[in-house]
Amino acid sequence: MKLTYLLKYTLAGMWAFALFQNTSIQAQSKKPLDATVYDGWKTVRAQKISFDGNWVIYSLTPQEGDANLFIKDIRQREDKTKTIPRGEDGKISPDSKFAVFQIKPQLDSVKALRRIKTKKNDLPKDTLGIYALLGDSLVKIPEVLSFQLPEKSGTHLAYHLAPQKASKPSKSPSDSASIDTLSIKREEPKKEDKKEEEISEEFSELEKAQITIKELQAKLEEKENQKKKAPQKPKKIKKESEENGSKLILRNLVNARQDTFLFVTQYAIDENSSKIAFASTGDDSTFLAGVYVFDIQKRSLAHVLNQPGKHLNLTWDKMGTQLAFVSDTDTLKANEKAPIRYHDLYYWAEKQKTASKLAEKGSAGIPKDWLVSQYGRLQFSKDASKLYFGTAPTPLVKDTTLLPEEIVRVDVWNWQDQRLQSQQNAELGRDQKASFTAVVYPKARKIIQLADLEMPRVLLGNEGNADYAIGINTQPYLKSASWEGYPPYTDVYYINFKDGRKQKLKEKLRASVSLSPNAQYLYWYAVQDTAWYAHSFRTGQTTNLTGKVRNKFYDELHDSPDYPSDYGDAGWLENDSHFLIYDRFDIWKFHPEMRENPVRITQNGRENKIRYRYISLDPEVQFIKGNETSLLYAFDEETRASGYFASNLGQAAPPRKLIFDDYRFSYPDKSKNSNKFIFTRENFQESPNLYYADMSFAKINPLSDANPQQAAYIWGTVELVKWTAMNGDELQGLLYKPENFDPGKKYPMITYFYERVTDRLHSYIPPTPSPSTIRASEYVSNGYLVFMPDIPYKIGYPGQSAYDAIISGVTSLLKEPYIDRDKLGIQGQSWGGYQVAYLVTRSKLFAAAMAGAPVSNMTSAYGGIRWGTGISRMFQYEHTQSRIGKTLWEDPLLYMENSPLFSAHKIETPLLMMHNDEDGSVPWYQGIEMFVALRRLNKPAWMLTYNGEDHNLRFRQNRKDLSIRMMQFFDYYLKFKPAPYWMKEGVPAIEKGIKMRYELTDK
Repeated sequence: MKLTYLLKYTLAGMWAFALFQNTSIQAQSKKPLDATVYDGWKTVRAQKISFDGNWVIYSLTPQEGDANLFIKDIRQREDKTKTIPRGEDGKISPDSKFAVFQIKPQLDSVKALRRIKTKKNDLPKDTLGIYALLGDSLVKIPEVLSFQLPEKSGTHLAYHLAPQKASKPSKSPSDSASIDTLSIKREEPKKEDKKEEEISEEFSELEKAQITIKELQAKLEEKENQKKKAPQKPKKIKKESEENGSKLILRNLVNARQDTFLFVTQYAIDENSSKIAFASTGDDSTFLAGVYVFDIQKRSLAHVLNQPGKHLNLTWDKMGTQLAFVSDTDTLKANEKAPIRYHDLYYWAEKQKTASKLAEKGSAGIPKDWLVSQYGRLQFSKDASKLYFGTAPTPLVKDTTLLPEEIVRVDVWNWQDQRLQSQQNAELGRDQKASFTAVVYPKARKIIQLADLEMPRVLLGNEGNADYAIGINTQPYLKSASWEGYPPYTDVYYINFKDGRKQKLKEKLRASVSLSPNAQYLYWYAVQDTAWYAHSFRTGQTTNLTGKVRNKFYDELHDSPDYPSDYGDAGWLENDSHFLIYDRFDIWKFHPEMRENPVRITQNGRENKIRYRYISLDPEVQFIKGNETSLLYAFDEETRASGYFASNLGQAAPPRKLIFDDYRFSYPDKSKNSNKFIFTRENFQESPNLYYADMSFAKINPLSDANPQQAAYIWGTVELVKWTAMNGDELQGLLYKPENFDPGKKYPMITYFYERVTDRLHSYIPPTPSPSTIRASEYVSNGYLVFMPDIPYKIGYPGQSAYDAIISGVTSLLKEPYIDRDKLGIQGQSWGGYQVAYLVTRSKLFAAAMAGAPVSNMTSAYGGIRWGTGISRMFQYEHTQSRIGKTLWEDPLLYMENSPLFSAHKIETPLLMMHNDEDGSVPWYQGIEMFVALRRLNKPAWMLTYNGEDHNLRFRQNRKDLSIRMMQFFDYYLKFKPAPYWMKEGVPAIEKGIKMRYELTDK
């Protein structure tokens, strides 16, 4: 018995030892993250839940490679998931019976074809996938450009095939389904035109012979007669192309019956799947060009506009009984190479045989010399009584008879311009396509121009049902916005639809105004007053809602030299009865005319340091039902936990907790016809994955496992740290450590910063090629600690503020024995890059620094241009992020004091910079000024300039390159690894794009 007992526990001990040893080996066998893992890391995308709440569809998309689409029946206890390789952009039909999606070509195959210079039109196209959710059957239809499902109801799908190159007409893909081919007509022979090169050859010969005009005419007539006698060539069969259009297929998803329409260029199915409209160029035979409407229930085809041309913006009303579209009907040829396209607005109603013209150039109500704009949005009011469309002035036409050397190209900068020339050039494309809202009453044929050049923007009320609009005019204040900031001041107008008259309601508001859902009130947050206002159209009175409430409804942590911003609003209760406004933590209920005292609905937010925010679950519902349970998003400012609470927002009561944990939850999506939700959950160690739950959130069920490969790599942990700054402020930061952290070892530490970052405590940081900054997950995996401090600012002293917060935070951490004080680095981008450059002029604490797109000289940057938008940089120094608070001429010494360039000689820290030659935010010369100064001073410095790149890197190959070089830079100075050749010897311009010089030297 003793032997048995001894043997039993000896074996148990051996098993436990083996398990411990195996666990240790597994931990030791984990690999550090590097650039090779980037491509395979996946993200949950395009998640949707069916109307009945029983099905979920989503894609797992790698950073580079082929995605997979997943279809799940969430009623099943067993995991019965349908996986579609390369599936993306999934949608579920309104009846919850079919999933429709795109199947992309294999990325490797497409790349291989591109390497052999295959033309874009010859590359493989998407395949359409149709999956029967109940029947577990999949149909694939190749060469599909796009598809549309009705938004609300119906069983039909419309998809547009890519143009086919074969001259012979081919059958539409049908998976053995019955096909009714409507509008397929036999192509008749077409007379071939004389080729341009034949004519040019004739003229060349005639010129050589120096014949006269009469001789030329005689020769051409003789050739024409010979042609008439010769056998006639058959006409060419019309081919599908982007211009000619291609096949549109309407498929009944239930019985797989399909209808085919030829040479279609645009199409639109109404939201209830009762009709589909399409534009066709026709087959040059009996099927004529124009616009058609196919009644899906009656199976009848109507040719509503018998006219060739481009037909655009096919738009249905909500009932599917009215259609509007824009067509080009005429061409005014200023010269043959630069025609002006004239567009007309057409309208069709169910009882009409053909579409009628509602508006054109010269129509009553449209300004003189204005046109219907092809770029304007068409929109029916919800009650379908009005149609909104766009107009625009007749565009200017260039004189194309001029030779290139005869054209003057000059920007004339005028001090009276409302917008700088640089801004006008940046917004040129927008200006050329600008349209101005007008409204037409289809029955009365009455047009009223609402917006114009003086007042280019209008707000429509009650989903377009209101008989008035609000005009927004910022034009008088665009010039001062260069130094006062954006958005600019605005004048607000009331526009009456009866006669189009405009009445000024408010002048020089610094606010973004909105209309209540029923359009009874205009409301806004006025930054000058830090207060919310409501204006009643019934009484004409304006009411300050928050001015007398003790709580602050503006940013309590505001620290820049401008008015603080607001916390936003939740929306309105039914019938515009009450307006719900956020303070820092809670939701407040206000009567828009202050007939009642304001009420704090969520009662315990400020006490518990929890922010409550309303979650809108149905985009079609414009108001909040106060007597029904609403879902709130909650965020704990102390622990950074988040989750969902329930509340009836019509009455005051503490919200009821549903789920609240140390994770970051997304805003959920709700199924239309049931109380089922899908959402993502993440923290630093857990990749964002998809979950579903019912309204109780008592049990959350996982749907995805995005990155199981993470288990094979060394990851990390994150914790919130606190310290007292030099000025006495209590500050916080994030400290990331490797998962195999050993407090007995010493670690190099890199500090990254950008204003306040600690709300990201529970955010996942995937390993990904960086556009500009270090990735904490990758650096802790490679043996670094990463510190991210919050930075509060003192106006006028942004550099000193950063110094106080960052240096005090790093110094407080140096009390820990596991941080190697000789191996400290710092990194930041843009505003963070500026602070890196400033810190190394003030401190020798850091062994290496990397600054992305830093402002080095505020005196030159102040008068510079943000080339991405073309706007002046003055405002950001006087009022926003740069936080100087004065003009350059008011306090030039303050600008110099905050500029790293003027202290470049004090820098002892090796500095790596990135500044790209098409940076649209911080001018490239800022990096150059700092680099050439350090080069002159013989300080170790490098600058990476990615050609054609913006402020943050856009192209993946460049992001990978930066990630590799940045890691090599810090490894050299903080881990004493060998230097790569690009650091030791540089990369000559002649080697650019050929040799990367990543290889390490022996030193």
